[in-house]
Amino acid sequence: MKRLIAVDWGTSSLRAALLETDGRVIEERSLPRGILTVAAGGFPSVLDTACGDWMRSDATLTLISGMAGSRQGWIEAPYCPCPAGFADISARLAWVEPGRIAIVPGLSCEQHGAPDVMRGEETQVFGALDLLGMSDAVMVLPGTHSKWVRVNGGRIQQFSTFMTGEFYALLRQHSILARTLPPDDGELDEPAFRRGIEHALRSASLLQTAFSARTLSLFDRLPAASLPSYLSGLVIGEELRVQDLSGLAGPLVVIGSAVLTRRYELALQVLGVKARAVGSEATWRGLWAIARTLEGNA
Repeated sequence: MKRLIAVDWGTSSLRAALLETDGRVIEERSLPRGILTVAAGGFPSVLDTACGDWMRSDATLTLISGMAGSRQGWIEAPYCPCPAGFADISARLAWVEPGRIAIVPGLSCEQHGAPDVMRGEETQVFGALDLLGMSDAVMVLPGTHSKWVRVNGGRIQQFSTFMTGEFYALLRQHSILARTLPPDDGELDEPAFRRGIEHALRSASLLQTAFSARTLSLFDRLPAASLPSYLSGLVIGEELRVQDLSGLAGPLVVIGSAVLTRRYELALQVLGVKARAVGSEATWRGLWAIARTLEGNA
């Protein structure tokens, strides 16, 4: 295998890593140059600024995951339909420069008569599978738009998106609750967060439970500083409330930053569900695994 230049290019930032042929990370870099900051035709220049020195060698392959493959990105990498595994992704790479630079396609599936999509998360899932040596799993990738993913036989069978982080931000900043909540979230208040989780699990809808963030403050049953943690518990609890986790054969895998994976681990504890966390290394491992599959196919 060639050395791999792995790039995670999202809407707000660009991360890159140089990987040895065995998957070991040699160096990482990060720039605040997400796709929304790049003018038309400017993607090659930004990539060169990020890691052009790595790309000077002919013995490198550059794989890019994330929103760089969207319609607003460098070139559109059409969604790969589920079920999909390493081989399916590798066969549908969108080549910017054949043999040198390619963009990983996102995935699509059908949910209750409507399409669902992901870009970037599929690479993290494949990376986590490779890191953990798993071929069957239920995974959650927390974030602005959380993804719940079911994998069987090393292939993503189905996934669903929950706008959890975005709903938290909307309620936090643009609802009546904003008048009660403090300006900053502050440190996580675990008891308040658990209280929000438990209240969400007992209730029927976030449309009802969200108002309790106001009333608990009005009746002095929860201090203002604890309200962001409580509200976070409500929205994450709503996400968990609708999941069917009864048939889990092992721990649920949570993929993401330490801050978010910690919240989901705490929330899953309330349900009595064991969790296993994987961090940002999943992206690099996923791109390396795709490159390895590509090399094997060649």
